[in-house]
Amino acid sequence: MKKGLGRDDPRTGTQRIVTAMFGVSFILLAIAILVWAEASMLIGSVIAALAVGLLGIDGCVSALRGKRSLLERIGPLP
Repeated sequence: MKKGLGRDDPRTGTQRIVTAMFGVSFILLAIAILVWAEASMLIGSVIAALAVGLLGIDGCVSALRGKRSLLERIGPLP
């Protein structure tokens, strides 16, 4: 059995910095989605920006608390 699966292990300083950087980049991506949204696709753009922005906020909060973010918990994606 692998150690640390299924629980929130304390994160090292480097892991917290990387998680915070990904969080900030997701927040900036959400802002960019809103800035370049076209009027015909406004509702879809707002939904996409909310989803990406919430993942970014979760990453920043998780980095501050030293816990695993939602993206880390769902595992490696293909």
